[in-house]
Amino acid sequence: MVRLFKVLLILAALGGALWYGAHRYAEHRVQAAFAEAGMTDEAAACMGRRLAERLTLRQLYQLTTLRDEAHDADQLLRAVQSLDDRRIVRVTASSALLCSTGLAR
Repeated sequence: MVRLFKVLLILAALGGALWYGAHRYAEHRVQAAFAEAGMTDEAAACMGRRLAERLTLRQLYQLTTLRDEAHDADQLLRAVQSLDDRRIVRVTASSALLCSTGLAR
């Protein structure tokens, strides 16, 4: 019984570490993509953090497919609308507005 508890505890710890690591990696990729597209480092970090907190890993992957299409805020919003996912559009638009104005940190 104790051995089973230890195994479950280890599996839970590994699962938590994997989940946390996947989200941190996704946040870094989004941040790097926005920085490469010409955003300031501060705005790119803000966008990466907000998007990673509010979108699923699948939705974040969909955003990475737009890497070559978006070089400014207008192009980004047009490209995001082409994904046909309301949540991605809403979160990206609000994050872009808040991060570019400095209201979100």
